[in-house]
Amino acid sequence: MLLLSLESSAVTASAALFDGSAPIKSEFLNNGLTHSETLLPMAVSVMQGRSFSELDAIAVSTGPGSFTGVRIGVATAKGIAFPYDIPCISISPLEAAAYNFIDMNCTICCVMDARRNQFYNALFKVENKTVTRLCDDRAVSCDELQGELSDYDKVIVAGDGARLFCSLCGLENIELAPQNRIYQNAVGVALAAQNKKPVSASMLAPVYLRPSQAERQLELRRKSND
Repeated sequence: MLLLSLESSAVTASAALFDGSAPIKSEFLNNGLTHSETLLPMAVSVMQGRSFSELDAIAVSTGPGSFTGVRIGVATAKGIAFPYDIPCISISPLEAAAYNFIDMNCTICCVMDARRNQFYNALFKVENKTVTRLCDDRAVSCDELQGELSDYDKVIVAGDGARLFCSLCGLENIELAPQNRIYQNAVGVALAAQNKKPVSASMLAPVYLRPSQAERQLELRRKSND
């Protein structure tokens, strides 16, 4: 199966091409450019001259994460998929980050900065090259997550919010992931997609754990006018 994977849910952007579970080429950027400028060119680059029509599926991070980044990723996947009726696979960037540790046996706490004193989070156990989800994706406070992690012997913290969380958390049993494993990326998206059921491009949609700021402001205005 020829699979294109995309990740743009936070500060970084990446794309990868896989033949089954084997990577062909991947690209990763963390240079401050907007994903609208970089994601599609990276997708074209990893295809290495192949036509998008050759793809069997497209996997993409659909959230949680940056509202703008997630929308760009989903829109890019849809734009590639629609002309050729390519199936799409929705992946959590938190789960994608856990696949950075597929060669280890460990507990992974994946976190993304959700602002407003919260983190998007999920916990995973990696054992014998298998990633097992320990909880659903959620938005939690630092204090809530710190209390839960205190029950574990050792936890590796990964994701674009890992450094922030570790700076706020006072636990001695947590360890910041190394630089080359810390960020969610398209390779992890592709690995997470191996056993997921695809949907049509028309059914692919962002996954939000809470309303956007614009939606919250609209709701406040509605309430003030009632």
